[in-house]
Amino acid sequence: MTQPASPSNEYRASPLAVWSALTVVYLVWGSTYLAIRFAVETTPPFLMAAARFIVSGGCLLVWRRAAGDTKPTLLEWRNAAIIGLFLLVGGNGGVVWAAQFIPSSLSALLVATVPLWMALIDTLRPGGKWPGLKSALGIFIGFCGAALLIGWSAANAGAMNLAGAAAVVLASIFWAIGSLYGRTAPLPASPLLAAGMEMFSGGIAQVIIALALGEWSSFDPAAVSQRSALALVYLTIIGSCAFVAYAWLLRVAPTPLVATYAYVNPLVAVLLGFFLADEPITLRTLLAAGLIIGSVVLVSSQKQKSPAPSDRAVRGLSVTSKSP
Repeated sequence: MTQPASPSNEYRASPLAVWSALTVVYLVWGSTYLAIRFAVETTPPFLMAAARFIVSGGCLLVWRRAAGDTKPTLLEWRNAAIIGLFLLVGGNGGVVWAAQFIPSSLSALLVATVPLWMALIDTLRPGGKWPGLKSALGIFIGFCGAALLIGWSAANAGAMNLAGAAAVVLASIFWAIGSLYGRTAPLPASPLLAAGMEMFSGGIAQVIIALALGEWSSFDPAAVSQRSALALVYLTIIGSCAFVAYAWLLRVAPTPLVATYAYVNPLVAVLLGFFLADEPITLRTLLAAGLIIGSVVLVSSQKQKSPAPSDRAVRGLSVTSKSP
């Protein structure tokens, strides 16, 4: 995901507070991939995601309005709904659906390509600027890593379903489009209020998808395992808290430091999948991880030399902007 610039160059938070928040973002966001896998073991994917985002988004809306944030306009609601559709339905929804078929570590590594898709789409759009040599090299290397993972999933269909891997790639493209749209779309000044609107809108859309797919009629609450229920609670509460920590970091910490979550989250996901879910870590996985994460470092370092975007870029983020 892109790393918006902090609105100010004055960082007044203590190093202990900053690193505490970063640790939360590193560990919690990196763990959401495995939590999603556990949640969809016994709950329908879109119904689970709808419950998560309606609750967390609704709570954010109530909290921020009670705290005095200005009432959103219809235009702001429209833009938040569009972003929510791209990020949460197309982006997070693809990851959640794919979690039924592929390991969480594979999802996390493929999602790590989002900054590469953003750079590519930003280049190909009308009036877009072609990337420098370093960014172009990073995009090429990253997509080679993704192709390595997808090729592996095709060759090992029993363990890694090719359709699931393809769904995560498509989800990453949707996420990139939604993130780019959110850079300039008029949204509330409060990033948390905007996030709540996006999550709530995306959650409502996922309810409709769940109805269309028959998830409501096939859902049996008695069949939900304790692990799935705890995973859903974790995603709804702890995942949302991690977003609050991330939004705070954007205001008080240097952007390059906050941006390190994009490199750390996939590694956390791979390790948790290995230790808690017996997901394999092979030489091919490590090679692909190195290619993708290294490519994101190249692309991000190139972008950080350009003029900082306005505070508008901070808006339009949702709890899944990280991660699922």
